[in-house]
Amino acid sequence: MTPESTLPVPAFAAAPGAAPDASAPPLEIDIGIGGMTCASCVGRVERALRKVPGVQMAAVNLATESARIAVAVAPGEDAAATEARLRRAVRTAGYEPRTAEAVAAHEDASPWAGFDRVAMGLALSAPLVLPMFGALFGLHWMLPAWAQFALATPVQFILGARFYKAGWHAARAFTGNMDLLVAIGTSAGWGLSMWLWLAAPAGHMPHLYFEASAVVVTLVLLGKWLEARAKQQTTAAIRALHGLRPDVAHLLVKGQEQDVPVGEVMVGDELVVRPGERLPVDGVLQSGETQVDESMLTGEPLPVVKDAGALLTGGSINGEGRIVLTVRAVGSETVLSKIIRLVEDAQAAKASIQRLVDQVANVFVPVVLVIALITLAGWMLAGASGEVALIRAVAVLVIACPCALGLATPAAIMAGTGVAAEHGILIKDAQALELAHRADTVAFDKTGTLTVGQPRLTAFEPAAGQDRKALLQAAASLQSGSEHPLARAVVQAAQAEGLALAAPEALRAVAGRGSEGEVDGQSYLLGSLRWMGELKLDLGPLAGRAAALQAEGATVSALVQRTGRGLEARALLAFADEPKPGALEALAQLRAKGLRTVMISGDNRGAAEAMARRLGLDPDAGEVMAEVLPGDKAAAVRALQHTPDGQTHTVVMVGDGVNDAPALAAADVGMAMGNGTDVAMHAAGITLMRGDPLLVAAALDISRRTVMKIRQNLFWAFAYNVAGIPLAALGYLSPVVAGAAMALSSVSVMTNALLLKRWRGPRG
Repeated sequence: MTPESTLPVPAFAAAPGAAPDASAPPLEIDIGIGGMTCASCVGRVERALRKVPGVQMAAVNLATESARIAVAVAPGEDAAATEARLRRAVRTAGYEPRTAEAVAAHEDASPWAGFDRVAMGLALSAPLVLPMFGALFGLHWMLPAWAQFALATPVQFILGARFYKAGWHAARAFTGNMDLLVAIGTSAGWGLSMWLWLAAPAGHMPHLYFEASAVVVTLVLLGKWLEARAKQQTTAAIRALHGLRPDVAHLLVKGQEQDVPVGEVMVGDELVVRPGERLPVDGVLQSGETQVDESMLTGEPLPVVKDAGALLTGGSINGEGRIVLTVRAVGSETVLSKIIRLVEDAQAAKASIQRLVDQVANVFVPVVLVIALITLAGWMLAGASGEVALIRAVAVLVIACPCALGLATPAAIMAGTGVAAEHGILIKDAQALELAHRADTVAFDKTGTLTVGQPRLTAFEPAAGQDRKALLQAAASLQSGSEHPLARAVVQAAQAEGLALAAPEALRAVAGRGSEGEVDGQSYLLGSLRWMGELKLDLGPLAGRAAALQAEGATVSALVQRTGRGLEARALLAFADEPKPGALEALAQLRAKGLRTVMISGDNRGAAEAMARRLGLDPDAGEVMAEVLPGDKAAAVRALQHTPDGQTHTVVMVGDGVNDAPALAAADVGMAMGNGTDVAMHAAGITLMRGDPLLVAAALDISRRTVMKIRQNLFWAFAYNVAGIPLAALGYLSPVVAGAAMALSSVSVMTNALLLKRWRGPRG
């Protein structure tokens, strides 16, 4: 029977030669992978996956022990068959493909899971090591050769079987990995001891190296166990988010509560949430009043008051009131599921610096094997015994294991994105994380980002001889079908005065300018003064008042009626917005860090500059870009990236609306306010789960700290090898010390990454 590890990768289920449909979007598949030990393993699995027909991208993450693959599905083949082919490729490469359930069980395992093998290794190795310490004090506790053999052999071939298995798969594929180095090195030490013991004259006790091979195997196992514990801590954020979803919901059926699994809840159902319970899904508050704790989702520490009609997010905690909600999203469409997906995407992503590390790792193990052979030959040519030369070569093999190299980058990314998510900052990919720390310019959309985004109608001034209430009613009727903030302000002002609105006819929106339509048989236009200028409209006596209102910082629009004599101005509308709490402080923090801050607004220059001054920005220093149409925001970002003086800048764009999406995509790093639209969130590399401008500085800070940890980890990972290999080759390190140093390198990298979990966000 063919062993599983040598099973061929199955061909497409379609006819021979069938090619994937290039026009269809690629299928994204995540696969858990067991048995990877170092950066070389990562490269080997990626190469195996990329050989599978249809695979467009394969990224393997050592820290999460997973792979993300983009693959085109072949004609006549379903997603399950495609995933099966990929899993077979992983197994053929010598690794264990894991199901989602197995990955979850692995992550939820006890912190002490797997320590039994380490404990056994320590128990068997201790009697071999103690005589070495006794010799320091003149005590001779050396065990007889047969006792050393009896203790070391189970460690070498039972506890160390995993190294032989994985090393054999690597050797058969003409590649190398950590397991191959450990297997060769410890086998050489054990074999040398056997030869010295059996070849020794009767009654002579030779110096054996059983303790070296046993201790190295035990130390490597200890290091891998410590790594596994640290990995559990780096994925704590994901597990905490998954834990926010309750298993049962209280479904309201004909006035009676009925407990059902959350998976059976459908959109439109009515659910009861009792005081102190977690909301099972997203919904709209139908009846009841309460306060909701959304801290695990948004990082906002204070409960949020919710009244009838308010949106509720699954995973948040209900306060003191019993409420009834109408379900609006379930399953993967809930906000919580999207958050989990964003964090998982970020943790699975591969930073550009990691690609360089992977390239180094691909040639690292073969180079180490060559260095070990050179060490062996060099010592023998120098006159050393074969015993001494072999021990020096073994030390080189053991200390060179590239475990830390493979963990350096993903461990830091996992810890950084995890702690950021706990504070309401969702980092979508590793590229955004890397670029954000290099930012020197931060551009903000004004409305909804730096300001509350709910402007009020502060003045409605009709032309002389016009009926104010009739014109306000006409303006509000014209705007009643629009969701634009200014339109809502007009409608709210009319409703506050008790005016009845009519349904507009022939309504047409003019992008970035306004709208026009008919109300009660009369044709009206309502829009910006810039639009009126384009239409060559003379505001007449209203022109002076419009200029005065703009000078006061108001956004001014005009209501114009189309008559037989042409367009005639009927009224001016002035709108004002308020800065968001924390906006002034946020901009000051960014400037204190040496960043240039710019506000981009579609408002007229007077209104934009007035608000900018309230926010501490200097219009004279070019910190305000006014009268920018929605379609031109991306061009404004590009202008900030490449200034007329020929300099290139790294620009972060912060926005919240649909019209910000092109600018968010054009920026080096897009940051979307989570209170904005899904379009903006998808276009952005970083999502701020609450509309607090202070989170911008916090996101840049966690980015800087994460990149710093990546660099520190890579430095230490390379430093261990660069310093350790020559020392081992020159005979300054024994295999035991080399094994301890190798294990320490991996643990130190993981521990250094976990220091990011101590980071605290704004007002934290």
